Amino acid sequence: MKKLFGGLNITWGRLILFAVICGVYTGVMAMLPITRDTSFRDISTTFECWILFAIIIIVNSKSPLDSVLKVFIFFLISQPLVYLVQAPFDDQGLGLLRYYPPWFYWTLLTIPMAFVGYFMKKNKWWSLLILAPMLLFLGYHYLTYFGEAYHFFPHHLLTALFCAATLIIYPLFIFDNKTLKIVGVIFSILIIIASSVYGIADQRSHTYNTSLLLSGSETCGIEYDDSYSVSLADESYGTVSIGYEEVIDSFLVRAEFEKTGHTELILESPDGERYVYELDIERTSYEIYRKE
Repeated sequence: MKKLFGGLNITWGRLILFAVICGVYTGVMAMLPITRDTSFRDISTTFECWILFAIIIIVNSKSPLDSVLKVFIFFLISQPLVYLVQAPFDDQGLGLLRYYPPWFYWTLLTIPMAFVGYFMKKNKWWSLLILAPMLLFLGYHYLTYFGEAYHFFPHHLLTALFCAATLIIYPLFIFDNKTLKIVGVIFSILIIIASSVYGIADQRSHTYNTSLLLSGSETCGIEYDDSYSVSLADESYGTVSIGYEEVIDSFLVRAEFEKTGHTELILESPDGERYVYELDIERTSYEIYRKE
């Protein structure tokens, strides 16, 4: 592990090859249906893996200028490739590049960050101050994905574990100074603890809000209004209610799900007649059909 954080010879050829591999892999993960709502697609939307790649390049650089150039070129190659790989298989084609500008801005920001980051290798007290903002940024990612894994287990569990592991690994293997290692690891552990507690408590940020059943639709099979009642067979999955949508001039069932799985949705008329629907809940999608 120590060789990874300071013992690699990253030539320009290896850097470019690595950038191409990362860009192609990320593009593939972003378009495979099987990776939807999983940790394998997270690399295409958030920074936890890219933080690792950047730090590896920085700590293996020979000078501040070498650090800046290599990190900048790595992101300049890898990020557009993510969209170019998907373009032949997507209806938008090269129109996907409209999602690239935010990543280009981050690519520009790597110039000052890679320059300052190089001085982490000096093993001075301020080396930890340089790393600390990145640990906090990574901690924010951990908070998000730990909350997702906790409330919608096991969605994004691997990403949460990855963030927690790298929070510990960075101070442990970037620094040679024992004091910096200890203080850095303690700081990371505090971030993990605080983020875990908040991730568990923050229920509202980790729910799936959607509309389920439109009155009179083919799926619904009946006309209902707000005189009906609606419920879930297992209330631990969340809450449902009947609401009126003016835009479509119809009633529909609104839902706020708190976990994934299978349950039943029950509509009951004022005279007690029940209509039962099988309901399969995913993180950002669902399937519902009338139970025979």
